[in-house]
Amino acid sequence: MKKMSKGQKKMAKVMREYKKGTLTSGVDPKGPKKARKVTSRAQAIAIGLAQSGMGRKMMKKKGMK
Repeated sequence: MKKMSKGQKKMAKVMREYKKGTLTSGVDPKGPKKARKVTSRAQAIAIGLAQSGMGRKMMKKKGMK
């Protein structure tokens, strides 16, 4: 069985938060309870890629900037 990389672990954590309904979109200066909840799966995936750093790797593979 293959080990999960740090990026994959972070992505799994974000998706778990999304499924529970506790994932928020960004940091609100008024506190975490005031931040908006993520409702779409696509937005949750984008947040996970950004936090894990895997989004940059995917962009390099495709040749995008």
